[in-house]
Amino acid sequence: MSQHAVTRQSHKHALDVAHPPPGPGNLRAVLLPVAVVLLIGAVFVSVYLAAFHAPRPHQLRVGTTEIGAQQARLSQHLERIAPGGFTVETYPDKSAARDAVQDRTVYAAYLGHGKLLYGSANGAGVTATVTTAFGSVAHAEHYELAVEDVAPAAAGDTRGLSVFYAAFGLVLAGYLFGMTTYQLAPRLQYRWRMASLALFGVVGGFVVALIAGSTGFGALPGPFLPLVVVISLMGAAVGATTMVLLRLFGSAGVSLASILMLILGNSSSGGILPAAYLPAWLRPLSEILPVGVGVRAMQGLSRFQDDGLFRALVILPAWVLGAALVLYLKDVYRREAPAAAGEKSALQPVGG
Repeated sequence: MSQHAVTRQSHKHALDVAHPPPGPGNLRAVLLPVAVVLLIGAVFVSVYLAAFHAPRPHQLRVGTTEIGAQQARLSQHLERIAPGGFTVETYPDKSAARDAVQDRTVYAAYLGHGKLLYGSANGAGVTATVTTAFGSVAHAEHYELAVEDVAPAAAGDTRGLSVFYAAFGLVLAGYLFGMTTYQLAPRLQYRWRMASLALFGVVGGFVVALIAGSTGFGALPGPFLPLVVVISLMGAAVGATTMVLLRLFGSAGVSLASILMLILGNSSSGGILPAAYLPAWLRPLSEILPVGVGVRAMQGLSRFQDDGLFRALVILPAWVLGAALVLYLKDVYRREAPAAAGEKSALQPVGG
């Protein structure tokens, strides 16, 4: 056999070894990442378009000091402008109506004779909604709309969107923490993993409050330490929930956490528009998911007389403690119980 033939045969053999024919495992490795990532992308696009492609209010709370026939005409006019768009609350005087706008019991209050109280801290979308609707009401009453901003936006948050971006960054960090803690240290003891979670939450709370609060961009001008507490609890709740989903469902838990926290959580947070603008199926999530609960409290601390703070101090720790309990049962209890049973059987007398 010639030298050239030997060399070619060796080369062919080397190629055969380096490139085995594709098998079921290879096809799965090729197709599964594509399918998972495109599914998450499709969910992201669908949820955000459903929420924000054409937002309109649903039972947006507004107030008035008008009574009797005047209030009836007001309600009828608002219903014609936006069917099902508003819920009207009655207040005895301007002072009570002002308080209601300032603590976000209502998003605006109409005082009659073309006078409207509103809060620009609710964002440009809400401001446009209420000024347009009540401008039409005032015009029907032959008045020019006169507005008074009783809950102004922060100087560092003129569009009312900064809280959304701050929360989105924190949620992303919490998701990445929950995912990487098991990847980098899969056998870390439970108490040290919980210490790592606590450290992440506290440091994350301080960092976000420093950047977004009065010491930074001034987008969240609320009291510093309460902001730190709320932000820390929100970050820890997202991180802990991601850890639980990862432990319960393995690699599929990473995708579930991204859908639950990054997509559903952020879209329903109220950071872009209040929950009253969301589709009916998405609206309840703003009341229970850590992102929506935290965002409402952050906004309340900054501009709305602590609106949502109590709810956050109840719901966010519940998420953290619930996740910690599940992780304890998964990482500690299920390991100790078989070991204890083994020790007991070893001590049992033979033939006893």
